Amino acid sequence: MAYYDSLKLEKGMYNVNFTKALEGLDPSENYEGTSLAGLDAFQRQLKRFDIKVNGKNSDVIEKFFRTSESSVLFPEYIKRSVEQGLIEESVLPFITATVTMIDGNDYRTIELTDDETLSPTSEGSKLPETTIKNKDSLVTINKRGKVISSSYESLRLKRLDLFSVALKQIGATIARDQLKDAVTALTSASTAVVSESTTFTYDDLIDLWGKLEPHTLNAILCNNEMMQKILALDEMRDAPAGLNFQGTGEMVTPLGATLVRAATVSDNYLIGIDKRCALEMVQAGDILVDYDKLIDKQLERIAISSSCGFAAVFSDAVKVINYSSIT
Repeated sequence: MAYYDSLKLEKGMYNVNFTKALEGLDPSENYEGTSLAGLDAFQRQLKRFDIKVNGKNSDVIEKFFRTSESSVLFPEYIKRSVEQGLIEESVLPFITATVTMIDGNDYRTIELTDDETLSPTSEGSKLPETTIKNKDSLVTINKRGKVISSSYESLRLKRLDLFSVALKQIGATIARDQLKDAVTALTSASTAVVSESTTFTYDDLIDLWGKLEPHTLNAILCNNEMMQKILALDEMRDAPAGLNFQGTGEMVTPLGATLVRAATVSDNYLIGIDKRCALEMVQAGDILVDYDKLIDKQLERIAISSSCGFAAVFSDAVKVINYSSIT
């Protein structure tokens, strides 16, 4: 059995998944009840080489390159920092029913059709049939990412804590771009219903709730302007709601639905969904970094990317309302 302080680290461990490769050689379960419990295999390697990536006393980037083996850890640090920023920024967990991991870029989601309603059947009669099949079209997988344009010499003495801030912003940008793709998938699944309302009221929210029947309205997507209109409603401005928003920054939820701000939702539009069955996120692999260049200290033009797509699972679990008459 290999231990964390005697592992041989090499580039080839990135050919599949670096953390999985480490965990295969040095399982975390072996450290239960020890001072290293709670650390994963990568974090134990940081401890092995005494590399501190967080806090005001974090090390400089150069620390990763003190030895040829410790330099192998640098791409995984980059990936995890970007991933943290993506997770912190992403609102996709509030609107996706499931995440499907795939190898490659070809994927078809499913569709369901009912030929009859569920009416009572007598003994010996045929039960109504539900057909589940692959959709005809492939899910569009988009590659989103950034290129770091810098040099090792200009960054080598920068603190890792500061560098992590920049990397997390890359992750946040990817998250916002992925939300754009999710909005496109949702709006493509449902033809917008034009509302005759000239003034936005709480009744419009109730109408959206009703239009989603038999599904449950548990998430509403809109842009910043529409979100302000919702929050300005008298019904959303009672004393307990105001105190909660002022104290925690958490907004009251209309009709129990989570409000999701998405800049790419068109002006005066609301998208209401049942997040339990409306949207599937299709993830093509993990966050990718140019590990070969990073290990060799070639930081110029380093690509960081994530590939994913979105598909509406049940189109009737999405309702798009156009309030174009509202002034």
